[in-house]
Amino acid sequence: MLAQILSTMLPVFLIAGCGALYGRYRTPDIKGLNTLNMELFVPMLVFAVLADQQAPLQDYTSLALAATVVVLGSGIVLYPLARILNLNLKTFLPPMMFNNSGNMGIPVLVFAFGEAALPAAVVLFVVEMLLHFTVGIYMLDPHTSIIRRLRIPVIAASIAGLTVNFGGIPMPQWLLETLNMLGGVCIPLMLFTLGVRMLDVDFSDWKLGVLGAISAPASGLILAWPMIAILDLPGLQIAALWVFAAMPSAVLNYMLAEQYQQEPHKVASLVLMSNLGSLVVMPIVLGLVFTAGYV
Repeated sequence: MLAQILSTMLPVFLIAGCGALYGRYRTPDIKGLNTLNMELFVPMLVFAVLADQQAPLQDYTSLALAATVVVLGSGIVLYPLARILNLNLKTFLPPMMFNNSGNMGIPVLVFAFGEAALPAAVVLFVVEMLLHFTVGIYMLDPHTSIIRRLRIPVIAASIAGLTVNFGGIPMPQWLLETLNMLGGVCIPLMLFTLGVRMLDVDFSDWKLGVLGAISAPASGLILAWPMIAILDLPGLQIAALWVFAAMPSAVLNYMLAEQYQQEPHKVASLVLMSNLGSLVVMPIVLGLVFTAGYV
């Protein structure tokens, strides 16, 4: 099991390492790359995932509710800790709330539980993304208007994808394939730019990174437990929720911190240490899930 998890997660660090190596000898335009990713490649991926109707979203309402509680509740649970330690709330809380449900969550869930877990993985990813680009952006910039948020390419793509899915609107396979190919660029590009940014990280922030690596999965798992007890979820969805709750911080946290100039160096440390910590956390969580017999 450890070898399987490592084979899924090591590419994350290898791609970031390529970015760091390239940035060591060149000076790439990180801001331009992030803008391109946020305005083009990420929206294409989101729309493609939603519009191809692989996930019967209407059958996963309870799972979506549980995921919402895990994401938003993590901020509430960790708010007192951030206050006690005098941490910048805009820097610390978003990476603790918005996890790596896309480029790590989907492959881990499918690899661990098979293709049957794909619909649950997609639903969890969609919930996290929608919250990230609504609540998450509000946390970074409360003055962003609702109209402006709706005009954010990822939000528009999410609304369009959900409309296609729930409306049963057929999409040409060639179009979905094109969008999937272009959208697939966003994941390695996120990791690559993170690696470049890590060259400028002040490693005096390693303590903050370690705190985040512990706090992110701990808060998620604490909140997942009562939701599983309350909601009547099928076994596979329970397993998916446990894994989702333990996921490390999303690379998108760094990209938004860069875009809004919210201490991106510290956020990069939080993201990197959280993903590094998942090398320990994820095998433990998966082992417990298999032992419990949910799947």
